[in-house]
Formats: sequence, structure tokens, C-alpha cells
Amino acid sequence: MEKNIAYIALFAALVAALGLIPKLTLGFGVPITAQSLGIMLCGTILGAKRGALAVLLLLLLVAMGLPLLAGGRGGLGLFFGVTGGFLIGWPIAAYVTGLIVEKWRTGSIVLVSVIASIIGGIFVTYLFGIVGMAIVLEKTFLESAALMIAFIPGGIVKVIIAGLLTGAIAKARPASLLSRQIKTKP
Repeated sequence: MEKNIAYIALFAALVAALGLIPKLTLGFGVPITAQSLGIMLCGTILGAKRGALAVLLLLLLVAMGLPLLAGGRGGLGLFFGVTGGFLIGWPIAAYVTGLIVEKWRTGSIVLVSVIASIIGGIFVTYLFGIVGMAIVLEKTFLESAALMIAFIPGGIVKVIIAGLLTGAIAKARPASLLSRQIKTKP
């Protein structure tokens, strides 16, 4: 139990630390950050439940005002702004990414992690982000989706990094890949 809490806290800190990499804010107010890579890694390495809990812990701290998002942003107001949909989607994205890695046990862990990160880290995150942007910017779903095109190249790079890092961890320290641990009932 204590080990799980430590992993959850460690990955919440990892996502926060990835926010220290300078952000690039697009004209409509949504920044391109490395933090979405952390969301993918929460799922691929920790698995569905622990990954989602790590992201929820980070978001709780952000909601309390700690400046843990890219550019030193924090506060409850962020959840109601143009990035709110992304933030709400992050724990679900980590959960979906982790669930895919947990369930898909055949094939290369790198390939599985890449596909899981595309589905959870990109599709799920973007779906929530697009809906949030459509509401806040008062645009249609398609207009908001068109704004997301700028994020796709960076998202693909993050997916590849998540896959390679997860594969490297699986090779170097297989027991550290919690998403692949066999669960036993007490």
C-alpha cells in the first residue's frame, strides 16, 4: 500500500516537473507542454488505477492553487478556462492508456505503449480538450477540432517517447513496470 502511494506521488511530481519545460502558447490560449507526456507515462508505467490517481493528485494540488502546470499556472479557475477540458480529460486519458497496456499482453511493450498512448494520451485527451474549447471559445466542435491540428506533431513525438521510455524500463527493470504486474487476489 505504501509503495503504491509513493509511486502515485512520484508520478504526480513527474508530471509537475515536465511543466518546467518551457511552454509554447498558441494564439487561442492553449499551451503546448511536455506534461501530456507525463500523462501517457502514468498510464503505461503505473497502469490504469495508479496512473489515474497520480493525475488526480496533481490536479487536486493545481486546484488548491499550487503552480504545477506549465508556465507556473495553478488555481481552480484553470478548470473553467480554455484548458479545462484537457485537465478534466487527463485522469481518464491516463486510465485508458494504462488499461490498454494492462490488458494487451502480447507483442512488443513499445508498440503496445505507443498504441495505448495514441488512444488514451491523444484521442481521449483531445476529445475532452476539444469539447472544453468549444464551450469556452463558443465555437462548434469541428471548429475547435480544427484548432487541434497544431498539437498533432508534438503529440506523435510524445507518444514515441512514451513508448521508448516504457520499453526501456520494461527491459532494464521489468518489476518497475506496474502496468504489467500480474495481479493476485489476497
